[in-house]
Amino acid sequence: MNASGTPFSTLIRTASHEQHVEAETSTFMSDLLGGRLGVDAYARYTEQLWFVYAALEAAAPELSGDPVAGPFVRPELMRLAALERDLAHLRGTGWREGLAALPATREYADRITECALTWPGGYVAHHYTRYLGDLSGGQIIRGRAEKTWGFARKGDGVRFYVFEEIGNPAAFKREYRELLDGVAADDLEKQRIVAECRRAFALNTGVFRALGEEFRISA
Repeated sequence: MNASGTPFSTLIRTASHEQHVEAETSTFMSDLLGGRLGVDAYARYTEQLWFVYAALEAAAPELSGDPVAGPFVRPELMRLAALERDLAHLRGTGWREGLAALPATREYADRITECALTWPGGYVAHHYTRYLGDLSGGQIIRGRAEKTWGFARKGDGVRFYVFEEIGNPAAFKREYRELLDGVAADDLEKQRIVAECRRAFALNTGVFRALGEEFRISA
């Protein structure tokens, strides 16, 4: 807990709520989930996720022994292999040839890498915003994608959202929040982590904004 007695998991959730809502209700995501964009937009979004998770997971081995970030590095969360399987399904076996990061995506991935190299607490902020989001709101995206574009339930195309090694997502999320509550950081450092969490949501919203502009232009 912090000095006010509020569990850190509660503090970080409530402090970033506004940015979280802004990301979830972006025009691009609303259009995507509403079926107003085609499967190419979904594939383009999945490509951008690849850069974000490549940055997150490249840093994981080095941070696994860190007292702050280490407890959050969990192999059952890793998403890169599932993303690559989805991209092979969406784009074909040569998916890497056309892979390109939007400038907003590059900024996002670079910030994750910077935190991973210099500030474990900042890495935790990005880890939290991504993986807990995947286990929660990400399941809405999976369901809509299956329905809209006919992917097999929890099959290729949506495997990114399927955590096969997590049998009880609700219990896992409770455990994750307990890790946040016990994070090895003082109150000042926790405030810095909260601020980085807000920044992570803003960077994510920037990617949505860039994707929205791309698909409005091409529509």
